[in-house]
Amino acid sequence: LHKNIGNKSLIIFDSTWHMPNIQKDAFKEFNQGHIEKSQYFDIDEISNQKTHLPHMTPSKKTFQKAMRSFGVNDDSIIIIYDTLGIYSSPRVWWLFKYFGHEKTFILNGGLKKWLKENKPITKKIFKPKIGNFKVKTNRFLKIKYKIILKNLNKKNFIILDARSNDRFKGKINEPRPNLKSGHIPKSKNLFWGDLITNRGTIKTKNNLKKILKKYNLKNKNIVTSCGSGITACILSLGLIYSNNLSSKVYDGSWSEWGSIKGLPIKR
Repeated sequence: LHKNIGNKSLIIFDSTWHMPNIQKDAFKEFNQGHIEKSQYFDIDEISNQKTHLPHMTPSKKTFQKAMRSFGVNDDSIIIIYDTLGIYSSPRVWWLFKYFGHEKTFILNGGLKKWLKENKPITKKIFKPKIGNFKVKTNRFLKIKYKIILKNLNKKNFIILDARSNDRFKGKINEPRPNLKSGHIPKSKNLFWGDLITNRGTIKTKNNLKKILKKYNLKNKNIVTSCGSGITACILSLGLIYSNNLSSKVYDGSWSEWGSIKGLPIKR
């Protein structure tokens, strides 16, 4: 990225997002310093505003309009990073894949690694020309809770939950209010942090394959879930990167499942 920063096809996004219980302002951080040509992708803002659920997938029209305002064209090369290494960047990577833009990449290690390598940052705000990006939705990449409910007892159906083990087992309260604790029955826990090194980079393909082997994912319909659809995308990234395995993200995740009366829950 550093060598190719002058490439006019590049569109760079800082997609940093923090959990609501962490007192941090990602946009303020962006204004204090970012990679040259970066624009701030607000995960909460560019979302479906008509639901009480947090940062759900926006409409085609909303996403297309927002991306054009960022200067995204159909032939743009999208680079996404966050300040933590790899945390919220896979969510934006997934959104671009869902809306049909294949040339989308994650900066491995994000701003954390960039700064450690003494690469330059700026406070300068990049102003793009309006782009011509057209949405082509890939509906295969997302799943709704009613479909999950119908498929729970099928042998070839598996849900991977990216939350911590304590949250998965319902040992601690959810960070969002009015949510039950526990997990979707028959889902398996795969903590998102287990796929990332302590340097903030994704683990090697071989290491990921070893981690994923015990889940017996061959010939399975895989769904990834988490608290609110952010870290589920880290699992989807790890699956495609290491084993070329496709998965569907449960967009509502536990924020939805844990708030609907009558849905089965396991602890």
